[in-house]
Amino acid sequence: MTLDSISRRRLLGTAGAAGAAGLVAGGASAVAADRATRDDAGTTALTSIGASAVDFGGQARAHGTPQAGILDPHQVHGHLIAFDLAPRADRKAAAALLRRWTQAARALVEGRPADREDTGSALDAGPASLTVTMGFGRTFFGKVGLTKQLPQALAPLPDFSSDVLDKARSDGDLWLQIGANDGLVAFNALRVLQRVAGDTARVRWQMTGFNRTPGATGKPRTTRNLMGQIDGTNNPKPEEDDFDARVFVPKGGDASSPAWMAGGSYAVVRRIRMLLDTWDHLSLEQQERVIGRRKSDGAPLSGGTETTPVDLEKFTKDGSIAIRGDAHVRVAAPESNQGAAMLRRPYSYHDGFREDGQPDAGLLFIAWQADPMRGFVPVQRKLDRGDGLSRFLRHEASGLFAVPAAAKPDEYVGQPLLEG
Repeated sequence: MTLDSISRRRLLGTAGAAGAAGLVAGGASAVAADRATRDDAGTTALTSIGASAVDFGGQARAHGTPQAGILDPHQVHGHLIAFDLAPRADRKAAAALLRRWTQAARALVEGRPADREDTGSALDAGPASLTVTMGFGRTFFGKVGLTKQLPQALAPLPDFSSDVLDKARSDGDLWLQIGANDGLVAFNALRVLQRVAGDTARVRWQMTGFNRTPGATGKPRTTRNLMGQIDGTNNPKPEEDDFDARVFVPKGGDASSPAWMAGGSYAVVRRIRMLLDTWDHLSLEQQERVIGRRKSDGAPLSGGTETTPVDLEKFTKDGSIAIRGDAHVRVAAPESNQGAAMLRRPYSYHDGFREDGQPDAGLLFIAWQADPMRGFVPVQRKLDRGDGLSRFLRHEASGLFAVPAAAKPDEYVGQPLLEG
């Protein structure tokens, strides 16, 4: 996207700033001071992070065109928000809401204000790689009379022994994932879409996360989580032959998903609190043995570099197994789960400190797959039984959402479901 395409937002922001300067004594001096503090760095930022944009219509893949926010580079700021339909909201009202959401999201993603609902907090910013991804929870279908279209893949997730779930912060009829590389752009999108919901849907829960800022490292690197561990090395890669089969619903649907989900994916969302005080008391060697990788560079304890395949059969010189039986990388490996895999795209979070002084912080885990029963569920079952990392984690909220393919230019997200 060029700077011309976001000129309207910048013009409005500039006009607002000029108006404010005229209201204070010495307005001309205020303008001069503003210019002195901004210099050319502001333009440079806008032509890089600010001006970068993601196509709201998504990028075509083998099975269809998934929504943006699944395959795009991880943004710095993320908001997850779930809604419940109002008691009298029916299928027609839901369709009208999805149409409004799509129109507003499309404008914001393209760097344009969302008409009357725009808060103005991002008027002088570019789109900053904003994405808005929309999905449906299991309870949505019964409320709008579409139970025959309910995917089998949207069956409730099983209970896991490590779960301590807060039901009020779990599930929901509708779900939005918002990501951007600017905090104000992300907040503006969150607020706009919440306002657009009006009386049709009410907020059930909302969570905010963050990631490393682009350019914070000397070269592109896999992100780290709050435990200091490199996280995401073994994610399936889009260029792999079986990637689409693992992550996206095939054309025409399949036994677990109806045709309206073709090209879409299923998002498992978990709020996982990390017991950081307990974790930080472990020695570096103990932490590495729990994970199965070196903390410094993410290389597996079986040898090599971060991207070297993990050798689960490797022994050390003293005859001990290099990666112990309950190491996280062993238990989570596709080889240990009959090939089960999912695309993880999480955010870290920090919501202050608990009464006991421990940080209320951890991971907003988001995993994408063509069928949760072949992706998340078998892996989590294995982790639940034998992962050494699990004693340092608490799964406190959970949700599963059907995320259809991207909307065509003249349609809204979910239209094949609601009008099919």
